[in-house]
Amino acid sequence: MKAVLLEDFGGPEVLYLGEAATPAPQAEQVLIRVMATSINRPDIVQRQGNYPAPPGESEILGLEVAGVVEGLGDHVSAWQVGDRVMALVGGGGYAEFAVADAGHVMRIPESMSFNEAACVCETYITAYLNVFLIAGLEDAATVLLHGGGGGVNTAAVQLCKALTPAVKVMVTASPNKIEGVKKLGADLVIDYTTQDFADKVRDYTNKLGAQVILDHIGAAYLGANMKALAVGGTLVIIGVMGGVKAELNLALMMVKRQRIVGSVLRSRSAQEKAAIIAKFSHAVLPRMADRTIVPLIDRVYGLNEVEAAHRTMETSTHFGKLVLSIAGVTE
Repeated sequence: MKAVLLEDFGGPEVLYLGEAATPAPQAEQVLIRVMATSINRPDIVQRQGNYPAPPGESEILGLEVAGVVEGLGDHVSAWQVGDRVMALVGGGGYAEFAVADAGHVMRIPESMSFNEAACVCETYITAYLNVFLIAGLEDAATVLLHGGGGGVNTAAVQLCKALTPAVKVMVTASPNKIEGVKKLGADLVIDYTTQDFADKVRDYTNKLGAQVILDHIGAAYLGANMKALAVGGTLVIIGVMGGVKAELNLALMMVKRQRIVGSVLRSRSAQEKAAIIAKFSHAVLPRMADRTIVPLIDRVYGLNEVEAAHRTMETSTHFGKLVLSIAGVTE
């Protein structure tokens, strides 16, 4: 099969389209003919050699796929060959075929294209898991989402507006993405390049702060995040683009009864992922089927354009998701 391979770890230039063995589904897996996948920030980190695939997973990049069931493991009965599906995978998405645990597969709504479905499993499940299942966001609360215009951020804004319409959504964004974030429905958009986001959040909430903060920056934002976090609030950290070490005033955190939660989806057990996906399917997929939530695609690349797609991801000039179309790939 055709697949994106690595000459070595490094920049986007190490990616190339080559040949790899077609995977065979194990007893609890399905084989999917991939029609589309998408680029995610962890793909960049893995390409650089800093985020290895979990044991037993494909070392080919790609964490989510959309396509058609091509084969079934011996113990799989919930799916049939020919089903249109999307799946969360531990690796292997940048290829013509990929395997996924049967419990990590969801049926694509008839109203959704393969390209749209390729945007769902990594970013929307990540946003849903962290904002709703972990932080427990409730209607009429306040939430601060960093990274305006990115895949997880746009997914989180859409989910908040669809599932908890009374929530006040605050987003940090760069100047070129502010208008796009406003159009998504954010109640407050903060230009993090010129404004102190903690002060802006406290002003907007009458000094109460945000009850939930979703952050992918890490150390560089920790102090400001804690200042912006409400009494009894939850900060969920899902990335460390801004470093891994920072000082924290534990006494103040105790007095304010605040929680800091670290969260990664990829390294969870197959059983944990299946349980999360089942909850997501029940709560979110109906809103995608009726087009209340529509994945936001910035651009679709061919598989042989993967280097360009990675360069776009690294420059952060996109708004929404970057999709790789797999069907009909050529050298």
